[in-house]
Amino acid sequence: MKIGILGGTFNPVHVEHVEIARSAISELNLDQLIVMPTFMSPHKNTTPAPAEDRLNMLKIAFADLDKVTVSDYEILKQGKSYTYLTVEHFKRDGVELYFICGGDMLTDFKTWRYPERILASANLAFFDRDEFFTDDKAERKLFKERFGKEFIKLSYRGKDASSTKIRIYSAFGLSVSGLTPDGVGNYIKEKRLYSADKYVEFIKNNLPAKRIKHTADVVVCALKKAKELSLDANKVALAATLHDCAKYIDYTKVQGFKLPDGVPQPVVHAFLGAFVAENYLGVKDEEILDAIRYHTSGKANMTTLGKLIFVADMVEEGRVYDGVESLRRAYEEKDFEECFKECLKEEVLHLINKKQYIYVETLNAFDYYVKD
Repeated sequence: MKIGILGGTFNPVHVEHVEIARSAISELNLDQLIVMPTFMSPHKNTTPAPAEDRLNMLKIAFADLDKVTVSDYEILKQGKSYTYLTVEHFKRDGVELYFICGGDMLTDFKTWRYPERILASANLAFFDRDEFFTDDKAERKLFKERFGKEFIKLSYRGKDASSTKIRIYSAFGLSVSGLTPDGVGNYIKEKRLYSADKYVEFIKNNLPAKRIKHTADVVVCALKKAKELSLDANKVALAATLHDCAKYIDYTKVQGFKLPDGVPQPVVHAFLGAFVAENYLGVKDEEILDAIRYHTSGKANMTTLGKLIFVADMVEEGRVYDGVESLRRAYEEKDFEECFKECLKEEVLHLINKKQYIYVETLNAFDYYVKD
């Protein structure tokens, strides 16, 4: 009997999870696929939605796949969910077990708790993902040298899908149609699983629909790089959420705000945004305030957080302008510092072509990072 295990936080389940399951069942000729939500992932620090809700969403998502069983084993165990314990629990005489994971997990597999014990009980089967490059040949060589075993590469390639995006869109009141399996989006909405905090509520109450979506997309885009850049995800999310918080506020009517000399109109909202974030929303972290203040213009000697918000604002998925696809590829594929420089050059070139006034801080940034 062939049994597969597809684990994850599923916070929440998205459409790609279903497609991965469908493909694995077919390609591995599985008799059963156990979908296993963790109680608490050892690799993630975020607190997921309640276990009961994640289980219910999985049951909705996989209702039409007869060979799928949604298991509450790890949730009932509580504590951190370690794969070696799970596969040993489900290993039985006459059962050929397969543990299914993405390419990013394959790369990290050697750092997991007791990987040798996992492989003693199960075969490892992985699938490539659009948003993560897996060096298949290198990983296969290292895998063989370390464990003396082969892994299976599935033909299915996972599309760019994100539970993070679903959570953020839900908090911002945006539609998650097409991101979640049928019925899951309604469940999230009815249970208010991913509710807005006071910062998101401020954005929802003060920005038009198009700008709300832009803001949500900047948050999603920035969070993709947070771990890679060793940044606090909460700080990244807050800076991205508030970067345009004053976009539609008349600065002349904000008591106590003084606009610095020489700030051009397109940059005013950034300075005002930092003021509003600090004085109206209680943000005291100067790194976050600085990222908001210079997300449009840039400046010399920016923090990594500041650079990230500057870049994410330019390359989020809703942006449409000549050259944006090239910048998105750079964001996904190149060294981040090089991507930041390309974005800064694009910003200066845009202002020159439009014959617009270039703010001194933008020129300072260009001289500091780009100019030879």
